[in-house]
Amino acid sequence: MAARLRETFINEAAPALMKKFQYKSVMQIPKLEKIVVNVGCGEARDNPKVLDAIVSDIRQITGQKPVLCKAKKSVANFKLREGMTVGVKVTLRGERMYEFLDRFFSLALPRVRDFRGINPNSFDGRGNYSVGVKEQLIFPEIDYDKIDKVRGMDVCIITTAKTDEEARELLSLLGAPFAR
Repeated sequence: MAARLRETFINEAAPALMKKFQYKSVMQIPKLEKIVVNVGCGEARDNPKVLDAIVSDIRQITGQKPVLCKAKKSVANFKLREGMTVGVKVTLRGERMYEFLDRFFSLALPRVRDFRGINPNSFDGRGNYSVGVKEQLIFPEIDYDKIDKVRGMDVCIITTAKTDEEARELLSLLGAPFAR
């Protein structure tokens, strides 16, 4: 599966980008650098078992062990102390990154209710794209009966593109279902 997306990049996307943006060298062609999948879990301070469920969900979705994110500062209004676990994240690179991206674009996103495409304006100005997912149930790896609560996640796609236009073209050539 992932090999198919990588082959698409090498055989179709790279030459198209080279032609459209008139790069002088193949090293200028934007590439996917990494994908970061992040889940914030503020309720973990009250119930530590929530963290285990989130870790297992993210591990099933990405195929990689997630890292726990700790709070850097104490915030009295949120009853949060420095060092408490507030989130879980996974950084995907290489083969796993392409595999996840392929599953995300072709299997998970079309399962979203009333899906009309992802927002083409969610770029950060430096060629990186972020999309929020409201529920982890859109991934086929998650069993509906075994989840305790519906949780959302952020998926950040980091590219080597210098501008949003280059990154948008790269992602659309890789199969990103942008809304018209």
